[in-house]
Amino acid sequence: MPSFSEFWPILFILVLLFGARRLPGLAKTAGSKAGKAARGATRKARWIWSSVSGSEEVSIREERAMGREMANTVLEDERAIDDPDLKALLDEIASKLSKSGRTRTHRFEVNCLESDQPNACALPGGFLFLTAPLVALTRRDPDELAAVIAHEMSHVILRHSIQRVWSQLAIKTVSLATPATRSIAPWVRKIGFQWFESAYSREKEFEADELGLTLAREAGYDPLGFVRVLERFRGLSTPSGATGLGEYFSTHPPVNERIERLSELLERSDRLKATSSSAPPRADA
Repeated sequence: MPSFSEFWPILFILVLLFGARRLPGLAKTAGSKAGKAARGATRKARWIWSSVSGSEEVSIREERAMGREMANTVLEDERAIDDPDLKALLDEIASKLSKSGRTRTHRFEVNCLESDQPNACALPGGFLFLTAPLVALTRRDPDELAAVIAHEMSHVILRHSIQRVWSQLAIKTVSLATPATRSIAPWVRKIGFQWFESAYSREKEFEADELGLTLAREAGYDPLGFVRVLERFRGLSTPSGATGLGEYFSTHPPVNERIERLSELLERSDRLKATSSSAPPRADA
């Protein structure tokens, strides 16, 4: 759960709009006198309120409801790749990664979109998108695709995705009271899909790398897939491999730094494993 400091601006605005007593019961007012416009506003308020005040189960359920509407909007506006073999591969990888105990409370769906640049993003609730150039960059190697998907899953598990949406909706929450706001789709279209593709803070990207590495390893994938994908990105950043990736490299942590950190994590993990395997067996009590 996020700390109070992370969501107090949202609660403050909601109190101003609806009053403190009405906040827990916002969902119940959706079908009453307010009408269609209020139902849309109430739904958005309920998503935010449940995400910050409910149990983990309720929070994830409401987060997924928000994410599903956002994902549907993206699929309406962007062109999805119609490739059954690729879809089956992505679903298989996501299924294996989802068997980790760290993902047991989440469900994930992966889609591939047409785009000019290799990139990926995670929407709240576990809706993940990879672009066709990114899939091509991995050459459909399962270990490298697992690295990408595990990284995006980690943003959802660590609540980076929903926290970023909160930060934007906190600014736009006044629109909850306007009849024009009937769903989150207009907001998604206004900010554009590129906003979701942009990087998180350096700290959050490193956190997603670390957890993603663990998820991939636990699922049986080669953790070096992370390093290989980043090395391909590094190749694209050179003058000879320039492909218009200036925006990606300007918003993400330096590739060399990510590779160095991942290599250190792998070395540390290997040392611990070697130490554990070489330890003498414990004597029976």
